Amino acid sequence: MIARLLSHDLPRNRWLSAMLIVIVFCLAFAPFIFPGSKALNVAAKILIFIVLVASYDLLLGYTGIVSFAHTMFFGIGAYGVAIASTRLGASWSALGIGIVCALLVSMLLSLVIGLFSLRVRAIFYAMITLAVASAFQTLASQLSDFTGGEDGLNFKLPEVLSPAFQLAEEPILNASLDGRFITYYIVFFAAVVLFLAMLRIVNSPFGRVLQAIRENDFRAEAIGYRTVVFRTLSNVLAALFATLAGALLAIWLRYNGPDASLSFEIMIDILLIVVIGGMGTMYGAVIGTTIFTLAQSYLQDLMAIGASATQGIAWLSALLSPDRWLLWLGVLFVLSVYFFPTGMVGKLRGRTQGAK
Repeated sequence: MIARLLSHDLPRNRWLSAMLIVIVFCLAFAPFIFPGSKALNVAAKILIFIVLVASYDLLLGYTGIVSFAHTMFFGIGAYGVAIASTRLGASWSALGIGIVCALLVSMLLSLVIGLFSLRVRAIFYAMITLAVASAFQTLASQLSDFTGGEDGLNFKLPEVLSPAFQLAEEPILNASLDGRFITYYIVFFAAVVLFLAMLRIVNSPFGRVLQAIRENDFRAEAIGYRTVVFRTLSNVLAALFATLAGALLAIWLRYNGPDASLSFEIMIDILLIVVIGGMGTMYGAVIGTTIFTLAQSYLQDLMAIGASATQGIAWLSALLSPDRWLLWLGVLFVLSVYFFPTGMVGKLRGRTQGAK
């Protein structure tokens, strides 16, 4: 049953399996295990970025396409929900219309970009996607009457998703059964379904062709596959999944703006997570996103504790100052690349194959 659910792509390493089980368990019961708004926000961000990073890995890790426009589709999904909810009101139909319209726009844009750009060499395609993404971000910032400009859009969701909505007056196992609780589990189940769908895609005959194109597109073309068609379809699928991740972000935040979903910093984060987790492995999105997001969210707090505990050693306390958390985040990234050049999942799976 589990093998079929995972499309027969099992972790194939006991440590990797244990890490995935712990992560899934913690995310599934986050409202009960980790009370507090910050912890729940971190858990929701992990879920959303797992979908976003996995969709990018479908493009980069499985097809070998380097794109810098992935956050554009992420932003389209978020803006679709935000604009529809702002214009049509807080209703389920507004959410549905926003998501469907965002998917249509993303499909059209990704198809156009794919057909006109995927025939060029990789570096030129990357530069084209970077230019398109930058233009889209500028456009979103300037169309203030439509997108809210730099300030973005705050909007309301259906009442059942509102923080004021209460399923029960008393908390159950430290979890408040309110609208945020319901929203979290909508995000959780949606992320699980989308991740399993991508896992099925990469393990299907279509996914095998994408991997063949990644390894040697000339040979794939020689044996009869139209590589441009498959690369374009991969581009479209990755864009659609990124759009759905953006819609989940908007639903969770009840806000969207250029910095929230279109920032180039998000694109950098995606690339770092893919490298940490491992390219060409869907499980790498889960491991990499969890490690990176936890470090991004809690490293500063841990350093504050360390600086307080080492006040007697001036140089060490200064080195552990919370203001230097980005420095240490960079150090952790360098160490992860050095010790896990194929990503954590690739390294762990490599050890299992080596043992055999």
